[in-house]
Amino acid sequence: MKHTKLIIKTKSHTYPIIIGSNLIRNLNEIFKDNSIKLNKCLLLIDKKVPKKIISKIDKSLSKREVSKFFFNANEKNKNITNINKILKILLDKNFSRQDYLISIGGGITGDVGGFAASIFKRGLQFINIPTTLLSQVDSSIGGKTGVNTNQGKNLIGSFYQPKLVISDINFLRSLPFREIICGYGEILKHALISDKKFYKYLDINILKILNLKSPFIEKAIYISCKIKKKVVEKDEKENQLRKVLNFGHTFGHAYEASLKYSKKLNHGEAVLLGITTSLKFSLNKKYINKNEFNHIMNHIHKIKASINLKNYFSGKDLNKILFFMKKDKKNISSKINLILLKKVGSTIINNEFDVNSLKVFLKKELTN
Repeated sequence: MKHTKLIIKTKSHTYPIIIGSNLIRNLNEIFKDNSIKLNKCLLLIDKKVPKKIISKIDKSLSKREVSKFFFNANEKNKNITNINKILKILLDKNFSRQDYLISIGGGITGDVGGFAASIFKRGLQFINIPTTLLSQVDSSIGGKTGVNTNQGKNLIGSFYQPKLVISDINFLRSLPFREIICGYGEILKHALISDKKFYKYLDINILKILNLKSPFIEKAIYISCKIKKKVVEKDEKENQLRKVLNFGHTFGHAYEASLKYSKKLNHGEAVLLGITTSLKFSLNKKYINKNEFNHIMNHIHKIKASINLKNYFSGKDLNKILFFMKKDKKNISSKINLILLKKVGSTIINNEFDVNSLKVFLKKELTN
């Protein structure tokens, strides 16, 4: 069992992230090495997780008292109704605060599981086993949990750090290529906001990473996690610096909500689309120079993702997109807060723009 370990140290909690292959077969060893005393647990399982993986987990947990809740993980089901279903199981099975909820799935499953754990008896032990590239490099790190509402994405939630994160790279080999592209968008985001050297590594090795070639995919995941670790440790509750991790997300979340979380555009694709829009707006405001912009856009085109806004929206969707942008959590006034890029590794965090200026910009993007 070859693996690497990152230790996340926040003000509220310290916990390890284990990254490697064939980790699921060695859960008992991992629990022992990380002082996890687990006797009773609820497995929150994304229905898309292959049965053979669940069988391996069952085998590892055979001597524990295990309950299961299979969850159809999509943005529409990331809601209070499913939180209540999970809480009912925990109450009916008489779980204590020393017992565990283990999330097995992508970012949605982790967000829902983490939120349920955070509010059950004011804090149940939580382990996150992310099964998608996007969740391994982003949502499993930092303790953000939550659910969606009709008003927008992740508007109800909490900060709640897990006891342990286990990122098994073997999970990725069962994913459709579309999911790999989604995760790569978050890896690219981390490079753009923080690390020019890492960006150059991605630019050289993008095809090897997208095709999950070793050791390139392992290195990309590790460095991406390390970048987010540094940010989260300095600003756990998103008071200032952590806002930088939302680069591309204000646009991206609005795009998702405007399409009512349709399968036409999933979260990772929306983030890539949001990153592209943020880059264009950065150029529009003359924060980034044309050469830097073109280089990044050429890199994004290598991903072969659909990043043309007009493939998803038309001018008639403009007010709907702006409505959801105004609901974004980072806004502290009637203006919209955006994270913009000056160059690779350098961002501007506190940018507030009035709705009309964004309306003019987006109208051109949707109609030209």
